[in-house]
Amino acid sequence: MTKLYYTAPTDEQFEELKEKAIEIWTPMGDEPSYAQGKINQIKDLQNIRDNFMYMVAMFDNNNQCKLALLLSEDTRKAVRDRMIDGGQPIEYIMF
Repeated sequence: MTKLYYTAPTDEQFEELKEKAIEIWTPMGDEPSYAQGKINQIKDLQNIRDNFMYMVAMFDNNNQCKLALLLSEDTRKAVRDRMIDGGQPIEYIMF
């Protein structure tokens, strides 16, 4: 692993991921307090260190697929590159 996983992306990529992550959490109604807790965590994040990947890690594989479909190609690549750098097997990368 290099330092890429812990390197903040561009502000544009970070804000895009943040916006789309909140978008996915918002309609989750089974446990509104759980979803709201996740949204509150995301809203407070700054574009430093591995906060970009922290947002991705909040989702299970199915929701990572949903997230990937909402992101621009550049942001998907930024996530993918960091997942590879972090040692995630390629067959489990949805981005």
